[in-house]
Amino acid sequence: MTSSSKRKEESHLANGGVKQSTWSKAFNSNAVWEEKDEFLDVIYWLRQIIAVILGVIWGVAPLKGFLGIAIFCIINAGVLYVYFSSFQQIDEEEYGGTWELTKEGFMTSFALFLVVWIIFYTALHFD
Repeated sequence: MTSSSKRKEESHLANGGVKQSTWSKAFNSNAVWEEKDEFLDVIYWLRQIIAVILGVIWGVAPLKGFLGIAIFCIINAGVLYVYFSSFQQIDEEEYGGTWELTKEGFMTSFALFLVVWIIFYTALHFD
């Protein structure tokens, strides 16, 4: 923790504020994000969670090919867009614009999705 963020936290706690955990802020509508990286971390990890869930679903329901990939991309980008624009109502320009937030962690989540999808599909639907 840097000294400036530590001082900010200490002054916030000294003024009667209670420090919220990152995940409690993530599920709290209109949370105040004092650190830019903290919100970007939440976006990144939510995207990974979505990738695992959709990978399992796609593997169990034997979805194949481009249709599965396209639906994943639409759901992954759409859910996160609704999360940061409607639920958190943050100013996208503070984070580099809508496109920067939409692509934050997308490629790693895509790779994770493919791995989970392939593992579950192969384990359940072998010929």
